[in-house]
Amino acid sequence: MTSVGSLNPLDSPAFANYFLDDAYDEMFSSAGAVRPPYAPLIENFLTMSQDELRRRKHSADVSFLNQGITFTVYGRNEGTERIFPHDLLPRLITHAEWAHIEKGLTQRITALNLFLRDIYHEGRILADGLVPREIVFSCKHFRRQMRGFQVPRNVYIAVVGTDLIRLQNGEFVVLEDNLRVPSGVSYMLTSRVVMKRIFPQLFRRCHVRSIEHYSQSLLATLRSLAPEGRPEPTIVVLTPGVFNSAYFEHAYLARQMGIELVEGRDLVTHDNVVYMRTTNGLRRVDVIYRRIDDDFVDPLAFRSESTLGVPGLFNAYRAGNVTLSNALGNGVADDKALYAYVPQIIKYYLGEDPVLNNVETYLLTDRVQRQHVLANLDKLVVKAVGESGGYGMLIGPHSSAEQREDFARQIEADPRNFIAQPTLNFSRAPCMIDDHLEPRHVDLRPYILFGDRVTIVPGGLTRVALRKGSLVVNSSQGGGSKDTWVLNE
Repeated sequence: MTSVGSLNPLDSPAFANYFLDDAYDEMFSSAGAVRPPYAPLIENFLTMSQDELRRRKHSADVSFLNQGITFTVYGRNEGTERIFPHDLLPRLITHAEWAHIEKGLTQRITALNLFLRDIYHEGRILADGLVPREIVFSCKHFRRQMRGFQVPRNVYIAVVGTDLIRLQNGEFVVLEDNLRVPSGVSYMLTSRVVMKRIFPQLFRRCHVRSIEHYSQSLLATLRSLAPEGRPEPTIVVLTPGVFNSAYFEHAYLARQMGIELVEGRDLVTHDNVVYMRTTNGLRRVDVIYRRIDDDFVDPLAFRSESTLGVPGLFNAYRAGNVTLSNALGNGVADDKALYAYVPQIIKYYLGEDPVLNNVETYLLTDRVQRQHVLANLDKLVVKAVGESGGYGMLIGPHSSAEQREDFARQIEADPRNFIAQPTLNFSRAPCMIDDHLEPRHVDLRPYILFGDRVTIVPGGLTRVALRKGSLVVNSSQGGGSKDTWVLNE
């Protein structure tokens, strides 16, 4: 067994409950050897006393508490507002691994943006039969109001959070895309600030690439999408308000970019121009980074009962007087049924094979695939196509017979609303559980910005399934996060 200095890591009491199996372990090889990038990290942690580790963990928790880094869990009786769980051990990604991820994500966002432009205009990919029309037109996020509308710079997707997992062979694959209002980037940024303060020497020793420029890169991306003739655009973040699960993030990003955080009631439209109410009167708004779902953006165009949006905003958008980022109607491209066609979409628009592969996906509108899934619900993961946050999902091996029967009825009643995938034994990383280390499943959500160019900060939100044996990393389902360190060398 490979040792770190004079220490045999897995023989340390801190690893007494650690185990290795068929899942890829981020820190250890299957033989128990420490992967080279992790050597400084494990050496640092194993030479710290338990008291010192507890002190640093407490310091991190207090920092998150003082910053108000919280999230909301809906539908729970014991209270909704919680401090975001954070694990002290960072997840490391090598320079070569990141270069591959970056290339794949750039390819993916470019192709999906071309797809959105096509389906809302010429519809070539539909006419050529590469993507079935019924998949697109039956999607609840397809917006007929966007047909023929020229969005600024042809950029539909300004901000993307794409979820990646690592398979048993070490390969990164795409689990899903989040193209509407992806969240979590504030946790990535605040986690980095805390980790640099708690482990400054380790941070320097590992040669970690910076992510601090994300907020300014986001601002530059939004500025590049301003309407023509607005060289010094006014940009705002539109939030549903303090009761939204991601309100902390909305406020944090607005503060980091130095722009106003507004609610629908703070904006007004006149002659198809959007204005912000200020103490000095009305001020024109040129770009809105919206954190409100399509349905609630404008009660005159979508859900009439919405009090979150701005009456007349859609007409101002159509008139070209204001930019909405992300564009309306993007949800059709992150529908989980459409996900199955992304490899063909990449090939169709770019003439390239995908750099990052998809997970095998069963489309339940297909009778043969549906029967296979219904016969194997105990082995598969079933997901509702329009849900997020870990909701509307069945994990077969961890489900009860009653749950499987309920999902079978739902699938038979509305097969378009579900897809199924194999239950994947994706990678684990070591986490501090009480005063020792145990492996937990992790995914990775990098954030991609697309304006006049593609920008991907080197890192992302590593989400952790903190419950032992769980495959669900979502914070709303008991998950937490780690800092993600992309190494320079």
